[in-house]
Amino acid sequence: MNLCDSARRLLTLIAGLILLSGCLIDQIGGAFTKQPEELERDGSTAAQKLIEQAFEGIDPARAADFHTHIIAIGTSARDAFVNPKMRSGVNLERLKFLIYVSAAAVKNIDDADREYIERLTRLARGARRQGKYRILAFDKHYDQDGSVNLAKTTMYIPNQYVVDLARQYPDIFLPVISVHPYRPDAIQELENWAKAGVKYVKWLPNAMGMDPASKSVEPFYRKMKEHRMILLSHAGEEQAVEAEEDQRLGNPLRLRKPLDMGIRVIVAHAASLGTCDDLDSREAKKANCFDLFLRLMDEAKYSGLVFGEISAMLQFNRMPVPFSTLLERQDLHSRLVNGSDYPLPAINALIRTRSLASDGFITSEERTALNEIYDYNPLLFDFVLKRTMRHPKTKQKLAPSVFMENPALEN
Repeated sequence: MNLCDSARRLLTLIAGLILLSGCLIDQIGGAFTKQPEELERDGSTAAQKLIEQAFEGIDPARAADFHTHIIAIGTSARDAFVNPKMRSGVNLERLKFLIYVSAAAVKNIDDADREYIERLTRLARGARRQGKYRILAFDKHYDQDGSVNLAKTTMYIPNQYVVDLARQYPDIFLPVISVHPYRPDAIQELENWAKAGVKYVKWLPNAMGMDPASKSVEPFYRKMKEHRMILLSHAGEEQAVEAEEDQRLGNPLRLRKPLDMGIRVIVAHAASLGTCDDLDSREAKKANCFDLFLRLMDEAKYSGLVFGEISAMLQFNRMPVPFSTLLERQDLHSRLVNGSDYPLPAINALIRTRSLASDGFITSEERTALNEIYDYNPLLFDFVLKRTMRHPKTKQKLAPSVFMENPALEN
């Protein structure tokens, strides 16, 4: 048995122990105790002040979250599903799913789809000045021959579902479709939604199995460019995927293909996790995925084409270097956009405000107020935390423009 197998068995054992304790899952996941509607009435003066400060310079009509997940298992969302491993057995996938469910405040799994949306809309509207949330469809995993690979499909959130939700809640949601380019009907699916007015396409290459650099995807990119569509693509390591051959697909340098074809690309999480092959080097060497993202951002030919999205960057496993770097790189702020990656901000274990305070990104007083805001509204907490974060040495913050619709992405 090799070291990886031993570690996997140990993690599975730990997962089994945690699965036996619903209370422990709630402490890892949704450790909140209050309702979002109560914050304005019952929140402390310190929390209210921090919220007011967070919205300074923000036009509420243009506030934007570019990365909001919709999770559905088919209880009411037609055709939606998650991988069977997430619903049964003793395994890490099921543990992750139960933590997501806890973070989303889903109590009745038989009514999960409706409860997820009810909770998300309450959180969004609970902020009062909420702006719009781009909600993400999620396509199946396809192999290169165009066949569906259900074993590797993490979840399936149909395009029609997110479009219907955006029509049902036009005050808070905007739809982002997900079309795998290997699908036999990929071009037609893209064309149909483009004509319906949908502008954004979401990919997670590591989990979905597409290679953004493949020549076979060029017709798909040409159709995107014809309709001036925008690609929101994950980059960097994806922890839901174990196979190295799939992890390589998250290399930000593989996005050169669409960029060179004139496609505007938003790099989710700014590729802030993991190491990637340096495909620009003649030698076989590794580099931080985030450094490769910065390389793309710094190339003049991609100005106006490549953008960074900052969701998940405050999670403990990504801090502190990538976010600190973006705080300092004021020259890049006009090409950064915000995303929450909800429901991840509601997972109590992922963001450690104690460490952020001890490292000088926030004060101890701000930490107390932020923890209080989380207890009422984890989605608002994510926004206020990012607006509060300052570089420990230079005291620089992210520009207000990062948290609003970007003019370069609006035409």
